[in-house]
Amino acid sequence: MTISRTRSMLLILPAAILVFGFIMLPYISVLVMSFRLPGEGQTPYGEGFGLMAYRSFFSQPYYLDSLPQTLWMGALTTFLCLVLAYPVALHIALASRRWRGLLYGLVLSPLLVGIVVRSYGWTILLGNAGVINTVLRDWGLISRPIPLMYNDFGVILALAHVFLPFMVLPLLSTLSQMDHSVAQAARSLGAKRFTVFRRVTLPMSMPGIQSGCILVFVLAVSSYVTPALIGGMRVKTTTILVVDALLDQYQWPFGAAMALVLAVSAGIIVLIFSRLTRMKWK
Repeated sequence: MTISRTRSMLLILPAAILVFGFIMLPYISVLVMSFRLPGEGQTPYGEGFGLMAYRSFFSQPYYLDSLPQTLWMGALTTFLCLVLAYPVALHIALASRRWRGLLYGLVLSPLLVGIVVRSYGWTILLGNAGVINTVLRDWGLISRPIPLMYNDFGVILALAHVFLPFMVLPLLSTLSQMDHSVAQAARSLGAKRFTVFRRVTLPMSMPGIQSGCILVFVLAVSSYVTPALIGGMRVKTTTILVVDALLDQYQWPFGAAMALVLAVSAGIIVLIFSRLTRMKWK
């Protein structure tokens, strides 16, 4: 028994070292940095420890107001991705094997393009001189450009496009493993399509919904490139403020404190969502 346990520990040791070195150690470093005192000039942090970074964040409305806005934008992005991804995943799950591979490849194809390129593509579409405003102006439907960029609408739309595949994949995995004969049996017993979807398909696909929502929400809340390109300086998310504090202001403790507050807030929301969906759909 001891030899077997020793062998198991030796097999786990490389993975444990990687997890500690690349995941746990950076988090510990950020946690320690958040309690350091702020530095002066080009010094990123000062001597000693304290709660000054957290006090600065919670005492300044400019930074504090960005937290609920970031979480709200992440929630809206997650909901939009769910509404758009569910029909796509259900259609692929019900498709034949011949078409399933092609459709699966189309879903994965946006991941082959970098986030910067995909986000910059939306600036061409949503800009004041972009494709949408130009077409509407040429058709005589508008007299002045519609503000589609540098606001929450443009950022949420671009985020939904960027992270849509991450919602489709968990849903597709769950819907593909679902026993569709149950839905056919409900239809044969006289249930309407919406009733079958609400009472059979939706509850059985809840694990995929939960996984996809958590994944997209975490990615949307922590996104930096898309809000920076589409929102510019007018849409202030906590992630943008964190990067600004680290690189421009050169205040590492303050940036680390904001990053941890955002991570804890997002973690609490994910925990509440997991508990509520588990209690409702168990």
